[in-house]
Amino acid sequence: MKQLMFHDDPPFWFETLRNLGLTAYVGSDVGEVIATAARVTPGDYDSWHDAWLSTAERLEAEARGSHPVSACDGLLRASSYYRAAEFFLHGHPEDPRIDHAYERGVSCFRDAIAHFPGVTPVEIPYEDTVLHGYLYRAAGEGPRPAVMMHNGFDGAAEELHFSGALGGQERGYHVLTFDGPGQPAAIHRDGPAFRPDWENVVGPVLDFLTQDPGVDPARTALLGVSLGGYLASRAAAYEPRLAAVVALDGVFDAVSALTAHLPLPHEEAVRRAAAEHDEEMDRLIADARARSPILRWAFDHGRYVTRTSNDREFLAEYARYSFTDGSAGKITCPVLVCEATDDLFYSTAEESDPRKLYRHLTAPKTLLSFTEEEGGDAHCHRVPSVWRSRVFSTGSTTRSDPLRVTRNARLQPLCAGGASRARAATHANPPHIIPGGRDRPKTKEAPWPSAQNARTPCATEKPSWLPPTPSSRPAAAPTACRWTTSPRPRVWARALSSAASATAQASSAL
Repeated sequence: MKQLMFHDDPPFWFETLRNLGLTAYVGSDVGEVIATAARVTPGDYDSWHDAWLSTAERLEAEARGSHPVSACDGLLRASSYYRAAEFFLHGHPEDPRIDHAYERGVSCFRDAIAHFPGVTPVEIPYEDTVLHGYLYRAAGEGPRPAVMMHNGFDGAAEELHFSGALGGQERGYHVLTFDGPGQPAAIHRDGPAFRPDWENVVGPVLDFLTQDPGVDPARTALLGVSLGGYLASRAAAYEPRLAAVVALDGVFDAVSALTAHLPLPHEEAVRRAAAEHDEEMDRLIADARARSPILRWAFDHGRYVTRTSNDREFLAEYARYSFTDGSAGKITCPVLVCEATDDLFYSTAEESDPRKLYRHLTAPKTLLSFTEEEGGDAHCHRVPSVWRSRVFSTGSTTRSDPLRVTRNARLQPLCAGGASRARAATHANPPHIIPGGRDRPKTKEAPWPSAQNARTPCATEKPSWLPPTPSSRPAAAPTACRWTTSPRPRVWARALSSAASATAQASSAL
């Protein structure tokens, strides 16, 4: 996708695009995102924090005094902007702005989802602590398929609400999102740091989820985003209860995203990173991060989430997140590997990391590519509506959803008789690759599983009696509307809420 802002700062543009991608489920507003990003000085982490914090605080203050519908919308968006505010500050973990913005964002999110039916915060027992997450319970009777979702190197469980969890719930799945070790809820609250043996994380989460009588244990899948594509796949290699796994995107060797920026062969960089002392290597890393905004952020954040003391130590730790040990071949459940054709972090000059993972799989597998034409070519496809409809797609010849493929001869045993039969399916069947863009077979959304499973209107949905958007153009800059041809719906909703409040005050005065 063409870089429209921050032309010399790819991480700032990527995070802007990331926030733009949350609009479909009210996780952001286009005007607010553009207006906020326009106030940011490229390369200046303090400027980034101040701009997003200002927008988040303004929205939260407005929301908490608004009509319940406007309040819910505003709190959801504020939660995203608080999360964005602290994103680049992790090079200095003692900075109080980090925890302040994080806690405010979680508070806004939890207050907002209190209005959503079937969405509940949960605490999952894990070793001597708990993992924090959210359970999205689908409508309908009887045991239903379920999807566990987690983010990767830097994403939060709350972000998954907008990018996948609600979409899964609407399509008839129970969805459990969670932050594992090293992810935001753990790392902000003195919990465990990242670990590569993710099966030891997924096991307790599966125990928790499958105790629910409404969950069908034979149709429980795992979806991981970004580095989560490695973590979820790694878990599937050693956790036999998983019915399917989705790597969004596929990651074969995580550290290659960093070593590609170093003036050393990959193998030498990994070997030297593990040395007890290597001052020349330290200088090479320092010089590389001074030149690369990507490395600058990645090393800062990496030390934070792995609790390593310096950049070289983090590089050595990150090298453990790799399938070069052959463990990808241990996966037996069906795997959906997603690929971005213009990934910011993983080069596609030769063989992309998703394709490396795909090549090493011996289980039933599908490769799903996302392209610039459909707006999904960025890392993790930062237009979630694109991957939601394709990953959850059913009723088409592609059958890209591993849980809902009852008419697919390759994966039919999964739904006909559970995971055990799927694992017994022959690997002789040729895997199918689903290209992106204009060559992709047409797909259509699955029908609602039943009339009872149609989405229940909730507090975030606008009532049908709202007046149409007026055609006059607002002039006030703070509302970020000057560049549009008509007022943004979120601004109009705020105006409607204010008008309703004024009317109520006038009525009480009479």
